[in-house]
Amino acid sequence: IGQAFPYTPIANPRHFVPEWTFGIQEERLQKVIEEARGKGALAVVLLSHNGMDVDLKLASRVTGLDAILGGHTHDAVPRPVPVGTTLVTSAGSNGKFVAVVDLDVKPNGVVGFEYRLLPVFSNVLAPHARMFALIKKHRAPYEAKLGETLARSEGLLYRRGNFTGTLDQVILDALLEVKDAEIAFSPGFRWGTSILPGAPITLEDVMNATAITYPHVTVNELTGAAIKDILEDICDNVFNPDPYYQHGGDM
Repeated sequence: IGQAFPYTPIANPRHFVPEWTFGIQEERLQKVIEEARGKGALAVVLLSHNGMDVDLKLASRVTGLDAILGGHTHDAVPRPVPVGTTLVTSAGSNGKFVAVVDLDVKPNGVVGFEYRLLPVFSNVLAPHARMFALIKKHRAPYEAKLGETLARSEGLLYRRGNFTGTLDQVILDALLEVKDAEIAFSPGFRWGTSILPGAPITLEDVMNATAITYPHVTVNELTGAAIKDILEDICDNVFNPDPYYQHGGDM
C-alpha cells in the first residue's frame, strides 16, 4: 500500500497538484488493509512518505500492517521500531543506505523478520552500464557549466540541523547582500550533500542546495509582530507534540 506525503500541497506549490487531495486517511487505509487481507494477503506492507514520527503514530491507530517502510524525515533507523505487531523503519536519504527487510511469512501470516541497514559505498560499486550511459548522455550539454568552480570552501558546509546549518548561513548571507535586506529567511532543509573544507564549490553544488519546487525570493516589509507570528507558526509545524500536526522537519 502506498502513502504519499500528506502535506504535499503545503510543502509544494498547490498548482503542481491542483486536482489532487492529500492527507492522513486512517479509515481509508484501514479499509484497504482489510481488503488486501480479504483477498488472501498474508503480509501487508505500507510504503510511506509520512515521516518517522507520523508513521509511529499511524501504526498505533490502524491494525493489520506488518511493516511500514518510511521516508521523508531522512532518519537512518538501524533497527525497526515495533509498534504492536507493526515494524516501523526508515532508511535515511541520498542513497546512503539500502534497508533490507526479510519477512518470514507462514500460512498464518508473518512469524519473524530480519532487518539490515546496508551502507552504500558508491566508489566500490560498479555503476549499471546502461543507466550510467543514459545519465551521461543527458548531462553532457550541461557538464561544463555544472562543473564550473565558483568558490572554495573554508569550512564544512552542511544542511543537517533542525534550525540551521553552515550551508543555510551561506544562502542567508547571499540573500542579505543581493536583496539589500535586514533580515533573511530560508527553509532549513535537512537534505543535500555536504561540502568538505577546502573543496571547490561548483555550480552543481549550488543547484543541489537551491533547486527546489519553490525557489522564488521576495522582499517584503514586515512588522515585528508579523515576524514573531511567522516564526511561532513554523515552530508549531516542526515541534508540535502531535505528529499529525507536524508539517515538516525544518525551521
